[in-house]
Amino acid sequence: MKIPFNKPYHSDKAMDYIKKVIDSGNIGGDGYFTSKCKKLLETRLGVKILLTTSCTHSLELAMKLINIEKDQEVIMPSYTFPSTANSVLFNGGKVVFTEVNHDDLCIDASKIEEKITHRTKAIIVVHYGGNPCDMDRIMGIAQKYGLYVIEDAAQGLYSTYKGRQLGTIGHFGCYSFHETKNVSAGEGGAITINSDNKKLIRRAEYIRQKGTNRIDFNNKNVELYQWVDIGSSYCPSELLMAYLYSQLENIDDIHSKRLKIFNRYLEILDNIESDKIQYYAKGNKSEDFNAHIFYIIFKKEAYADGFIDILKANDISAYRHFVPLHLSKMGLSLGYEENDFCYERDLYKKLIRLPIYPDMTEKQLVKMERIIKKAVNNI
Repeated sequence: MKIPFNKPYHSDKAMDYIKKVIDSGNIGGDGYFTSKCKKLLETRLGVKILLTTSCTHSLELAMKLINIEKDQEVIMPSYTFPSTANSVLFNGGKVVFTEVNHDDLCIDASKIEEKITHRTKAIIVVHYGGNPCDMDRIMGIAQKYGLYVIEDAAQGLYSTYKGRQLGTIGHFGCYSFHETKNVSAGEGGAITINSDNKKLIRRAEYIRQKGTNRIDFNNKNVELYQWVDIGSSYCPSELLMAYLYSQLENIDDIHSKRLKIFNRYLEILDNIESDKIQYYAKGNKSEDFNAHIFYIIFKKEAYADGFIDILKANDISAYRHFVPLHLSKMGLSLGYEENDFCYERDLYKKLIRLPIYPDMTEKQLVKMERIIKKAVNNI
């Protein structure tokens, strides 16, 4: 019995919705299903949403909206995906890496202020695995220094911080609907604009549509649309949005199933006594939590190697995660050194993510429990 690392959720309505798009003859962007996804998300999140082609593009769009200039600095954790940093570099800014907490792997808010200079423009926080960053402290720092806060909530959809949805607390929030996320369009994303500023919202809509005022044309406010700003092609196809909508309709079912599996892993780990495990995911019992990742951090790289090898030998797929950006080829080219962030330097070698997806069966979970215990005892 093989257990894959991830298996995207399947809705019975997906093919019907995709067929509806094909039959309509309008497979481009900003059609019926884009509107449906947008309304559903805005109702649930309570903020303005624009659908995009990826979280990467949402981050790039956010950078354009804050008008980042050459060599202005953006603080972010080193332990994140390259898109977080690419969004800054693509727009001429400078990346400033910082540390993460040793447990939830979110940005260490206590380390942010010491990284701020007169060139700092923004802070990008990453809600790792659906865990919330310390947003009260971070927003307080941002207000003190007049900085923007962008939430990289690629993994954070429908998790909350003090009752507020992740991605709706900072100035902008960016979501991912990649194949590996809880709800998926294959590729896709969204950006929240947490402001009532109509000019800002309209500019975001222009940038998203290749720098044109096509939205004004679609709303019959202008006879012809034209180039009005620097923009790009951030508008997703209706085919993707039809697939996404079929998943968003089932978001509560998806999250409840993932949370059940997460809690099962948590129970398994809670009942294992081992001096080889440093930490494992604990979730967030006081808030809504999307159970995006369950991870184990071992005390030594060799323990992680042995653990993953035993899982692999038993047809179970498990993976490490990000190579810290400061340690990557690009990070080193920016002047960072291997020992700049020692915890992150070693973290990616010791962290293992376990399979978690809604269709996991009881037989698979029984096998996972047996093999996890066997692996921990034999490494």
